[in-house]
Parts: sequence; C-alpha cells; structure tokens
Amino acid sequence: MLSATELKQQISSTIGKEKVAELTRILRKENFALIDLINLSFYENKDIAFRAAWLLENVFLDSPLSYLPEIENLLKRLPDVTYPSCQRHYAKIIMHLTRPKAPLSIRQKMQQVDLEPIIEKLFDWLIDPKVKIAVKVFAAEALFNLRAQHNWITEELANEIEHLMRNGTAAIQSRGKKILKALGK
Repeated sequence: MLSATELKQQISSTIGKEKVAELTRILRKENFALIDLINLSFYENKDIAFRAAWLLENVFLDSPLSYLPEIENLLKRLPDVTYPSCQRHYAKIIMHLTRPKAPLSIRQKMQQVDLEPIIEKLFDWLIDPKVKIAVKVFAAEALFNLRAQHNWITEELANEIEHLMRNGTAAIQSRGKKILKALGK
C-alpha cells in the first residue's frame, strides 16, 4: 500500500506521461485517499504540487464516481489554488464536474455544494492576465456549464469572453466563439 510520504518521494523528481499513467493505475487500485493527493497539490515545493495535481486530475477523471464523497473536499480547496501549474488541473476537473453529461449522482452532489466561491475563483482566473490560457479556457467552459444554475453567469461570462477575445490567442478565440455562439451572443 502506497502512503502519502511514499507517493511524495515518487513524484519528487521529474515524471512523464507513462509514469503518471502507472501511478494513476496504482493509486486507483489501492484506493489511495483523494484528500492526500489534494493536500500534496498544495505542497510548498511547486514541482511536487504540480505532479500531485496532475495525478489528482488523472485519478479523479479516471473514475469520478469512486470519489463522490470527496468532491466537497476538492471544491473547498479550489479557491486556494495559486500555483499556475495546479490551476490547470483543478480547472479541468471542475469543467468535467459541471458538464451537463456528468453522471446524475455528481450533478446532484454539485447542487448540494455552495458553488459561489468556485464561481468567483473561475471568474478571477478569467480576469487575471497572469493566468495561463488553458486555465482560462477550462474556467470559461465550467462557468458556461454552471450558467443554468446561476443565470447571472451568462451575461458576465459573455462580457469576459468578449474582452479576452480582443487580443486573445487562437485557443481563446476558438473556444470563445463556440461559447458565445452557445450563449446566443
């Protein structure tokens, strides 16, 4: 059984996709505590934090229903994510959690949680010029997914996307057009 300390040792040096896939398989097989991965993603060493967040994304998205009881812990920590490399992984997880095609039990769980701090953080990431484009794209998609539950999101999201598209990269232009079209803008 792999402990959090042993995992930290495993990810203390550079790892690639193959190692992430192997560790994901091991962590899933051993039912590794998601809270330990979440905590490691806030580790003071940014490289270890990044690798933990990468594993967190892979483990969680591999079998989100297995971690249904842990979703609230994950969501509570999201507003505290400051490392740019970790933001991407958390934003991608939130994007998947908020998808209309997410399993019913996940959608129900998401309705039980106060999402205001999450929505605020997603908008912060959209607005902050220092935040990487991939994070902005995932954040915009998650906000788009949440618009039905919070109708005020539609107008704010459209405004932010239009602003981002003025000088945005090809990625933000492409995703922005898609989201604006879906918003009827």
